[in-house]
Amino acid sequence: MVSTPDLTTDQPADPAPEGSYRWYVLALLTIVSLFSIADRLVFSILIEDIKAEFDLTDLQLGLVGGLAFTATYVIAGFPAARLADRSVRKNIVAAAIAFWSLMTALCGLAAGFWTLFLARTGVGVGEGCSGPASQSLVADYFRREELAKAMGFLTLGATLGTATGLIAGGLLAEAFGWRWAFVLMGLPGLLIGAILYFTVREPQRGRYAAAGATITQEGLGQTIRTIAANKVFVGLAAGWALQIVIGYALAVWMAPVMIRSFEFSTGDIGLYLGLTFALGGIPGPILGGYLTESLTRRDERWRAWLPGLVSLLCLVPLAMALTSNDIWTFLAWFAFAYAVYVASQAPILSGIQAAVEPANRGFAVATALFFNNLIGQAIGLALIGGISDALVGEYGPRSLAIALFAVSAIAGVLAMAAFAWTARQMRASGYLEKMAR
Repeated sequence: MVSTPDLTTDQPADPAPEGSYRWYVLALLTIVSLFSIADRLVFSILIEDIKAEFDLTDLQLGLVGGLAFTATYVIAGFPAARLADRSVRKNIVAAAIAFWSLMTALCGLAAGFWTLFLARTGVGVGEGCSGPASQSLVADYFRREELAKAMGFLTLGATLGTATGLIAGGLLAEAFGWRWAFVLMGLPGLLIGAILYFTVREPQRGRYAAAGATITQEGLGQTIRTIAANKVFVGLAAGWALQIVIGYALAVWMAPVMIRSFEFSTGDIGLYLGLTFALGGIPGPILGGYLTESLTRRDERWRAWLPGLVSLLCLVPLAMALTSNDIWTFLAWFAFAYAVYVASQAPILSGIQAAVEPANRGFAVATALFFNNLIGQAIGLALIGGISDALVGEYGPRSLAIALFAVSAIAGVLAMAAFAWTARQMRASGYLEKMAR
């Protein structure tokens, strides 16, 4: 028998499961995701200005871009995810975007490496609270057969956020300086948080879960044991953490690569690169969502096979981009590489939501995002920066591009192996039979 959710605040309203309202909620959560990524990655287009003012190394910049988030994610992400699995999720998302927006603005007051590092950890605290609750909300607004499509649209927020952070950050930095770029990028999130709080209704938890699914939150120890024993979740989370090394490498280091390779201003690089992220990133997740919806009707294992293939296929156009001496050729190949890469997000996100019980969705997403931050941001970005520093004497400005591709290629191969293992576990663990019910 399915039990009712254990809420710490007022019982949520149960809006109609069908109709336009759920698309409004999805659109608003996509905007939240947009600003999450924009406020995180505006740092990328400002790297060269910050490096010059504070005299930082690429390794230090990699630590600010990555470790600053991961160091505090476990402090905020897991408790917020536990709260999301038993309380009103839309309130968590609203509070999260307001907090990280304020901390983004405070980055503009940094006096050096450590003050910038601490402000960026604050951004990480806020953003670590929103992802699990947002994805759990979407899973209760859309049926399982529609979930990949909905997650594909949610992923658009990351793509548009990357473009917004680069374009707006570059233009604001040229007009007002890098400090004001942080301040002005942070302010809109306060308004978005208020709109979300007052207009989004909390859906019934586990509305589309299979019969007999666990809805009421279990104890922390039991939750950890449950998701750790779930081999499909473990495989998807491991593959995602390895594959997202590529995504963070592109989002954070591609702007500095272009600034060092081509004689264009920061504003121009931000504009061209931001538009390219949008050109490849808008169709990629949408097509990935529809493709996953079609393929999984035949075999659920495409939620693992598709991202595995993408992990390797995106490396070919990425290599073509990084070896191009003409900026327009560079951008064309990069748009193609990014479109291929982001097609993987819908099957991964929908697969995780389908693999775990409704009572554990927030905590499962928080676990996956923690390893994303640890491997993709903290380790991946710092590793690329460290390799670039080591190679700069021999390769000069090209050292960063070489380091970026080397780390991405290794991550892509390892991700393919992890997703292939996951596909085998889907059959061995009874996951396919569960999805057929």
